[in-house]
Amino acid sequence: MSNQKMSLLEKVGFGAGDMALNVVISSMMLIITFFYTDIYGLKTVDLAMMFGVVKFVGAMADLTMGQITDRFTSRWGRYRPWLLLLAVPYGLSVFFVFTTPDWGYSAKLVWAYSTYIIMTIMTAGVGIPYISLPSALSKDPQETLSANGYRLFFAKIGAFMVTVIVPLLSERWGNGNAAAGYQFAMAVMAGMGVLLFLFCFFTTRERVQHVVQRQSLWEQVKVLVKNDQWLILCGVCVTGTIGYVVRGSVAIYYAKYYLGADGPTISAFLSTGVVAAILSMIASTWITKFYCKVNLFRWTQIGVGALSGAIYFFVGPGDTVLAFVLYFLLSFVVDLHAPVFWSAIAETIDYGVVKTGKRVSGFAFGGISVCQKAGMGIAGVLVGKLLTHFAYVPNVEQTAYALHGIVLMMTLIPGFFHTVMGLLMFKYRINDKYYTEVKAEMGVKGYVAV
Repeated sequence: MSNQKMSLLEKVGFGAGDMALNVVISSMMLIITFFYTDIYGLKTVDLAMMFGVVKFVGAMADLTMGQITDRFTSRWGRYRPWLLLLAVPYGLSVFFVFTTPDWGYSAKLVWAYSTYIIMTIMTAGVGIPYISLPSALSKDPQETLSANGYRLFFAKIGAFMVTVIVPLLSERWGNGNAAAGYQFAMAVMAGMGVLLFLFCFFTTRERVQHVVQRQSLWEQVKVLVKNDQWLILCGVCVTGTIGYVVRGSVAIYYAKYYLGADGPTISAFLSTGVVAAILSMIASTWITKFYCKVNLFRWTQIGVGALSGAIYFFVGPGDTVLAFVLYFLLSFVVDLHAPVFWSAIAETIDYGVVKTGKRVSGFAFGGISVCQKAGMGIAGVLVGKLLTHFAYVPNVEQTAYALHGIVLMMTLIPGFFHTVMGLLMFKYRINDKYYTEVKAEMGVKGYVAV
């Protein structure tokens, strides 16, 4: 497989694409809820409804984009052209989401819905081709695993920039106007995302050309339903995303209200989690060279449940140092599975080819993205409902009841979902040895992509 080797520049370029995508993903997980409640001024009950509606639209957009990528190819490949064509619209959509018009509440609610939906559609337009790209970069599973390691490393760099640059620039450039500050800061992040997607397009190439059979949507669904390993990843994706988003959404509330942190300390707290995740990407690539990647996935997520319990029981109000330490450990452990998950999607597609004789690629990646959107939607509704239930009021000293709700959303609730995620992976059996057998059987049956 010598012709399947990827250069360092190509792996960096591929990683840059996820850094661009994380301008949105990290914003949605770390700051969008806080932005909408404490800065934009949405009611938590409206926030819950909007998150549910927008993620449903996003799921439909993902499915549609998966169908488009299965039917379209060019001299640049099947997936890369979309990064070139939609980079600028994507950046503009991010900018408008974080624009706060000086209107009445109803008009602002319409603006929030409209801009969030457009951004979600644009994110599907670049996101589905991007997450599908690894299957076309190389036929060597170690190369794709390595590329995913770079990808997730740069994704966390993007998240780090969101947690550091956005709060600092919004405070510096806002001149006391938090809404204007966030708009300017996210304009910088959006512009960076455009450039990074273009860099990804020009530095990568698609070596693998899969022959995708034209199948109706219903036929593809029937094929995927027979792929038990892909279905397991779907369940894993939904439960894990719920855990991620619930915890990420309330981390800023936890730091501000429960730990009593000021602006710089809040930024440092969020950044601590991202730094831990960056180190986790490096560690995961190294650990999987000598330890079973599937076992790593299983036990780290169960460990997250235990660490979440430790934070709940041992960190009290104002225990900033202990909170930082345990949050760092949790963030490090939780992301050790990430490179394994994203490389596993392509492996389940090949497994499905051997099992059913049919390749479903775009819809398979699109389906995983739909599961991610479903998890984000469920988590968004859950956070909105829980903030309402615990009587959260923005920008005031919280009641003991509200603080307890924030702590639960930071610890035990996401910890439960991560534990379920780890337990589900005991049903997943495509380790490196098994995947080698799958590839060999594909060769015997003539299914190997060219």
